[in-house]
Amino acid sequence: MHTLNRILQAGKLVPALEQALHARYSVHRLTDEPDPAAFLAEHGAQFDAVVTSAAIGLSAQHLAALPSVKVISSFGVGLDKVPVEEAKARSIAVGYTPDVLNDCVADMAFALLLDVARRTAEADRFVRAGQWVRLGGNSFGLGRKVSGARMGVVGLGRIGQTIARRGLGFDMEVRYHTRRPVAGVPWAHEPSLTELATWCDFLVVITSGGPSTRHLINEEVLNALGPRSFLINVARGTVVDEAALIRALQDGRIAGAGLDVFENEPQVPDALTGMDNVVLLPHIASATHETRQAMGQRVMDNLEAFERTGQLISSAY
Repeated sequence: MHTLNRILQAGKLVPALEQALHARYSVHRLTDEPDPAAFLAEHGAQFDAVVTSAAIGLSAQHLAALPSVKVISSFGVGLDKVPVEEAKARSIAVGYTPDVLNDCVADMAFALLLDVARRTAEADRFVRAGQWVRLGGNSFGLGRKVSGARMGVVGLGRIGQTIARRGLGFDMEVRYHTRRPVAGVPWAHEPSLTELATWCDFLVVITSGGPSTRHLINEEVLNALGPRSFLINVARGTVVDEAALIRALQDGRIAGAGLDVFENEPQVPDALTGMDNVVLLPHIASATHETRQAMGQRVMDNLEAFERTGQLISSAY
């Protein structure tokens, strides 16, 4: 048994999760403190667990000020803002919420893909602005056919495989890029990212974030993608070199982009907001009632499993 006496909540979480946490545990929210570092220096030893999210994370400095912490439970799949290696060195369990959001993130990847290819959001603005009335029938222009197209998937983890399966419903040919081939999947592995970009009509990015993938999608990859192909990013904003992407879009070196994530969220460059061939979302790929409820439940389940067994249902390592 590992009784969790006091939990540090790193920041604001979805209301249902906050309610569940406060109903079961003694919880203190760090962001309520005017000086979090000073608070942890004085009270950090009182906490034996941390609950955070992929968006909020936990700094290595804050973890160092928590000498009694035994478990971190994070809401989300991104771990680039969580000091996993430091936690591992201290034998601190790190939980997260994979699997329960696979479908919704894959659905959103296809929503972005369809939107930017068929120009649905752009067409909606066209109608609302009265342009159809002023310019008449067939005045909007043409989009890009999705069915039967070639889709390249960058990263073939749980969500990447779900996205690839979605492509089957559109009769798409699918290939993927990872460091090493993934065993037991029906799609062709492409060892070269630039070759995958050259081959595909839609390049969907769903690899993990962090230093190892920072600006993986760079100028060379975007040039390889070409003026008739599209970039879709539902991974992390840091995976794409945003400045290079803006230049490629401005120069017409790629056809368009669908983006749920950005390098400096919630800041989105004005250059992107002014482009009609870019669809922009406020990092909402997993944001459905059903999935957010399941993610919150997995956070709680990880804590409760740790209390009972010392193990997590979904462990980061």
